[in-house]
Amino acid sequence: MTSNVAIIAGAGSGLSASLARLLAKEGFSVVLAARNIEKLGALQAETGAQAMATDVSDPASVEHLFDVADKAGPLSLVIFNASGRARGPIAEIDPEAVRQALLVGAYGGFLVGQQAARRLVARGSGSILFTGATASVKGFAGSAGFAMPKFGLRGLAQSMARELAPKNIHVAHFIIDGAIASAASGQESGPQDRRLSPDAIAEAYLSIHRQHRSAWTWEMELRPWVETF
Repeated sequence: MTSNVAIIAGAGSGLSASLARLLAKEGFSVVLAARNIEKLGALQAETGAQAMATDVSDPASVEHLFDVADKAGPLSLVIFNASGRARGPIAEIDPEAVRQALLVGAYGGFLVGQQAARRLVARGSGSILFTGATASVKGFAGSAGFAMPKFGLRGLAQSMARELAPKNIHVAHFIIDGAIASAASGQESGPQDRRLSPDAIAEAYLSIHRQHRSAWTWEMELRPWVETF
């Protein structure tokens, strides 16, 4: 029996790795997409995932990713975890860096979402999940180059959710409001759960994918207990 396929766009360590491990454990055929797939060797070996070198800001590259994933089985879940970021004072920040951040973080979300929608609408079911941040709803000083793509990604997700829900496609946006724990942060002093556990976030993503459509969530905020909001 062919397994359902899950694509993680913008794969790397941390949250993407936790998602890949959980989804593989739950029986999905996982496809990891990243610019540099050499860094994914250990994760591939652990999860049996397929890795595709992908530039999410390039339409042809994204289309090729989905064409290859089609061969692995029926698509069920797409997670957009890529992020574009450019920081600095508004009068000094490099315009090209901001353009690249928008291309990856917002336009890339559109390209991945479009390819996912075409396949899931044809299938009649599935989920498209977008990873946001505090910057999705708060534009901080010196962070216009991060808030712009994140605000754009949230708008994309909201529009897609309203358009695709009647077609039985679940679209959801996650506001990750806080720092995600890593191996390095585990060496710091203080309680271990002061940062978001990537494994706990992954469980939340899977629970949204499995929601009954009579009670769908379009947006979920996740933050550690120490975070103010």
